Amino acid sequence: MILTLAGGVGAARFLEGLLQVVPPETISAVVNTGDDFVLHGLHISPDLDIVTCTLAGLIDVAQGWGITGDTAECMEWLGRLGGPTWFKLGDRDLALHIRRTALLREGATLSQVADQFRRALGVSIRILPMSDQPVPTHIITDAGEMHFEEYFVQRRAADAVRGVRFVGVEAAAPAPGVLEGIAGAEAILLAPSNPIVSIGPILALPGLRQALRETHAPIIAVSPIVGGAPIKGPAAPLMQAAGLEVSALGIARTYQDFLDVLVIDEVDASLAPAIEQLGVRAVVTDTIMRGPAEKAHLARVALAAGNAFAFATEGTERTE
Repeated sequence: MILTLAGGVGAARFLEGLLQVVPPETISAVVNTGDDFVLHGLHISPDLDIVTCTLAGLIDVAQGWGITGDTAECMEWLGRLGGPTWFKLGDRDLALHIRRTALLREGATLSQVADQFRRALGVSIRILPMSDQPVPTHIITDAGEMHFEEYFVQRRAADAVRGVRFVGVEAAAPAPGVLEGIAGAEAILLAPSNPIVSIGPILALPGLRQALRETHAPIIAVSPIVGGAPIKGPAAPLMQAAGLEVSALGIARTYQDFLDVLVIDEVDASLAPAIEQLGVRAVVTDTIMRGPAEKAHLARVALAAGNAFAFATEGTERTE
């Protein structure tokens, strides 16, 4: 079984590539829920929906989120009635949030809802939220502390970042199947996702990093930073606020305590020696996922790197 730790758009595209090279029933995706929040009385799960709708072939590819061909009649009426419209929700998209909210109020867990949705939409891989308890990501700025979606979408990431907080993470637990998936995996992949607010909330869960250090499966990450800049999103100011270099080397340092292999882009080949000095093997390839062929290529490279690492280190123990 292949376990992937996943954020939103970049992770969804990487999973599309993975589906081209291995059977879907062998893949599990643990998806960030730090972006989850309540708006209009509805429970919204941005990353879960991006991953599910992408793999279902429903995503608005140009945006990377939302459902293709969707309309916005409800949002227009909400605005007319004085409701907030800064977080755009299409009419079909709203159906996901309405149904999710109803099921949660009836006593279902977020894990159960995610599984029901992916089956209803024809997604074959297993999709697990990182936790069934809320762990909202808050960004600390000069304008105050705010939810990540408020910082990123409403305020367009314009505020200076002073820190990041995962609210309630100490009392949360990994969702059923997450720790078991890590223990039983043949390979663990970290998709090219924001290390602070996409992968970071997952790693902050109690017992998660320890489980990664203890697993015998090779752990391979794909750097979301290429040429000193993120492919998408506000990773740069968030990494800087955490005292991390915005580079593939900074990614390696972030995951150094458990990571075996880091896949980096060709433009960052000069960083490979420094990455390997950390005890992390560096694999250089084209990491830009322009289309299906490039997505499949990146997935193959990541899996091959994991297989090579496992073969080279067979019989040895991971050291902290």
